[in-house]
Amino acid sequence: MLTTGETIQIQLLGPIRAWRGGTEVVLGPPKQRAVLGLLASRAGDVVGIEHIIDAVWGGDVPQTAANGVHTYVAGLRRVLEPGRSRRGTSSVLASASGGYCLRIDPEAVDVTRFARSHAQARKARAGCGTEAALELYEEALTLWHGEAYAGIPGPFAAVERTRLQDLRLTAVEERASDMLEAGRHREVVADLSVAVAEEPLREQLRWLLMLALYRCDRQAHALAVYTETRRLLNQELGIEPSAELRHLHQDILAGRPVTACRAQSPAPVTSVDLADTVPPDTPRPAQLPPLVRGFVGRATELARLEEVLDVQLARHRASTPVAVVDGLAGVGKTALALELAYRLKDRFPDGQLFVDLGGTRLQGKPLTAFEAHAQLLRSLGVDDARIPEDPAGRVTLYRSLLHGRRMLVVLDDALSADQLRPLIPPGSSCVLATSRQRLSGLAIRDGAHLIRIDPLSDRESADLLSYLGGDRLRGEEAAVMSLARICGGLPLALRSAAEGLLATRDVPATAMVERYSDEGALLDRLNVEDDAAASLRTVFEASYQALPAEAARMFRYLGLHSGNPITVQVAATLMGTSRAQARHLLDLLVDNHLLEEVYRHHYRFHALIRLYAAECAQREPLADREQALTRLFEPGRGFARHRKVALEEDWMPHVTAS
Repeated sequence: MLTTGETIQIQLLGPIRAWRGGTEVVLGPPKQRAVLGLLASRAGDVVGIEHIIDAVWGGDVPQTAANGVHTYVAGLRRVLEPGRSRRGTSSVLASASGGYCLRIDPEAVDVTRFARSHAQARKARAGCGTEAALELYEEALTLWHGEAYAGIPGPFAAVERTRLQDLRLTAVEERASDMLEAGRHREVVADLSVAVAEEPLREQLRWLLMLALYRCDRQAHALAVYTETRRLLNQELGIEPSAELRHLHQDILAGRPVTACRAQSPAPVTSVDLADTVPPDTPRPAQLPPLVRGFVGRATELARLEEVLDVQLARHRASTPVAVVDGLAGVGKTALALELAYRLKDRFPDGQLFVDLGGTRLQGKPLTAFEAHAQLLRSLGVDDARIPEDPAGRVTLYRSLLHGRRMLVVLDDALSADQLRPLIPPGSSCVLATSRQRLSGLAIRDGAHLIRIDPLSDRESADLLSYLGGDRLRGEEAAVMSLARICGGLPLALRSAAEGLLATRDVPATAMVERYSDEGALLDRLNVEDDAAASLRTVFEASYQALPAEAARMFRYLGLHSGNPITVQVAATLMGTSRAQARHLLDLLVDNHLLEEVYRHHYRFHALIRLYAAECAQREPLADREQALTRLFEPGRGFARHRKVALEEDWMPHVTAS
């Protein structure tokens, strides 16, 4: 029992520490301090045992967790009330209603005092009491002794670290703004430099630092901060600096006076308590689209993906597992990702998020990470008014909301690694993504697992056709196998062909398959009116449009040549470029899954992409096509006898290497 003068003080803004009557007490192991940190943050309130378990262990709860909580509480009672008998009632850490309550004055916890001083500073600031506000900011910030909850395990401590750090930096920004208004420019440069080093992506700190340097007549240093900021934002988030930073940069370049200060430093949304940001009754997100009908094959890919994700979740709990399924258009990447997501969803009890990033959509632009964050934050229950306006603020809030939660995030049709990186949350969530590009940089830098899926085998293709065709194809094994080969194992083509057969029941199946055998009309037959996403030519076009200009030009020139394999020399000759440049462009086409490297520097088209490439070749002027084929068929190359035929068949030349 506490005697007079033996008040308890608790520090959370730094390593967790406690004093009893002015004497520091030894708080024990990290998890015991984690329990104290949680109870101190709710001083005077009862915290249930289940809540304590979730806060300390998160999703990795041992069977002994409840006993562990009782043990840690007993240990805390011994150091906070050393004179209490073993069976005596605790007056400090009381048992109540299935939980525990830390019965101390909330003002005895430094977080409470920080919040009070910060609120008072803002009030003084609003009343134009700059000097009074600065004193209160100083009082609030001197309570910090390092990272909040330093060294404390568990998801609650992790979220509190992020929340309190945002609050501290908001106070630093507001204090710096007032110091600049008071003309104390040189004093604030050092404080802002330290803060920027701690949070290099926080644009408001950099805005204030640039302004402070500029007002100290250090224009070159201010411009250097902007250059570094732009490089860092591009490198880390794939975005440009905010409009406010760009405007300040232009003002500094022009030598214009910058008077706005407080107006430029509003408290960001990320500084508010997460409990205030997200309403308590927000439903658990369950956004996975429905599975496709008739999913076949992919057993090897699914097993491999499950294995690599399970291994990473078990061994590296602080690292979010990321898997990217890549392959050519129409090969079934999204279907595979969703099949896996449904198998995994029970392992992620906090919900599933789904975003179509639109990396290869023909209409409209792909989502930026900034736009995707807004969609994800809304899905997590954040009101539009509370979504930060700056990219770094959205990243911070998104990561804070998902920290310590087991969430499955499915990101469909990613355009690049830079689009994906900011959307990867920390900790025990999992990201499944699809892309038509090979995102090697994401594997190298971020440890993502890249899984390429190839077209279905002839047997799997036939199984899919038989399932979709039902009685229309019953007993038509030869026709089914022939159509499976025509479609080249692409599920999108197979589904389109099956629908075409079902829509023409009056025509014998063998006759319909004969129609699909006409290469000149095949892409037209696989076209779906009024549904671009289901039309093979359209999805190929989207992949083509995503290519860099020179790679797209190489693709068009390769459409003049239907022989396999395509060598580097053939490609260089057709385009009239060097072998080194041709190899580089061929590799780009491979990375975008519009070409396949069958062995070293020997390439081939998928049969249906070859037809599309031949169509694209006609976009080149006739004179350029003639010159390309002249180069290819000049004496000594062995193709001269095919030149006339190739040029006469204007829509699709059939050029075969001898």
